[in-house]
Amino acid sequence: MTDLKSILKTIKKFTKSKEFNEYAERAALKMVTSLFSDSGKTWRQAARVNSKGKGIYEALKNELNGPVGKSINEQIKRNAKLIKSMPTSIRPQITNFVKEETLKGRRSENIAEDLLNRFPHMYESKAKVIARTEVSKTSTALTKARCDSLGLPIYIWRTSKDQRVRSSHDIMDDVIIFWNDPPSPEKLAGVKSKLGKYHAGDCPNCRCYSEPVIRLNFITWPHKVYYKNKIVTMTKKQFEEIM
Repeated sequence: MTDLKSILKTIKKFTKSKEFNEYAERAALKMVTSLFSDSGKTWRQAARVNSKGKGIYEALKNELNGPVGKSINEQIKRNAKLIKSMPTSIRPQITNFVKEETLKGRRSENIAEDLLNRFPHMYESKAKVIARTEVSKTSTALTKARCDSLGLPIYIWRTSKDQRVRSSHDIMDDVIIFWNDPPSPEKLAGVKSKLGKYHAGDCPNCRCYSEPVIRLNFITWPHKVYYKNKIVTMTKKQFEEIM
């Protein structure tokens, strides 16, 4: 392969191969089922320390046959589709690299050689971004499905509490959120963004997560609550009135 056209043709052929498609489906299955297993442990731990424990245990045993099982299958399909798109999605990077090197006066044969050496790195970089985002989104989707099946309407937004936390998410930390009313963190922080409304862990490169609230007694009151497009502080009594 000595030119851009043949390299892109090879990438396209690779994405349609049986081997790559099988790999993508296996990777997606592994990603989702491992999250399902890990988060299940967390839920079982929570079940041991509250009055709904028995109900949660029974729900966890049967959830694959209900909405959680449906959510898992949807996440596997979505993640497999994203993994399959990775080689194609780095095309803009390849095109830009060729354009920049051509402007430097380099020969196409030399550019193609460099590109072949860079391709694994670009593929790996894109894979890491997708993996970080999709693992987080999948975790949120599974938590929401579990909460829906157990009749738990709220969660607490948690951040990773380090310097990498974006300012719009920093203000969401420790805020009670209703699953049926996701916030727009950027709008609340006065930051211009097209992300719109979403739950913890549901935007690109987000490391936040949703902590299900099983009993209001586990919360220290007064507490921050996202309500009617604002973050307000409520007492337990005030919160119970809007539940």
